Amino acid sequence: MEKEKMEELTQILNKFAESGWEVIDEPSKAWLEGRGSKEDLVTAISQADRECGSCGCEFDPLYKRVLELCTDLPVT
Repeated sequence: MEKEKMEELTQILNKFAESGWEVIDEPSKAWLEGRGSKEDLVTAISQADRECGSCGCEFDPLYKRVLELCTDLPVT
């Protein structure tokens, strides 16, 4: 994954990690700390997108972007 995309993913996941919403905060923290898998992250973000991906909040487009960026991540 190119450096800019990794930085973008890290910025978004930091935002998710601070959200207080358990669906995305713990999986984001785990991935950022190197103890989470790509599969767990994608599962959590997909769930968040299904549950809240069209409510109009600032995270709506970010769920979809993280899922796009995750396609470039190696399987962990």
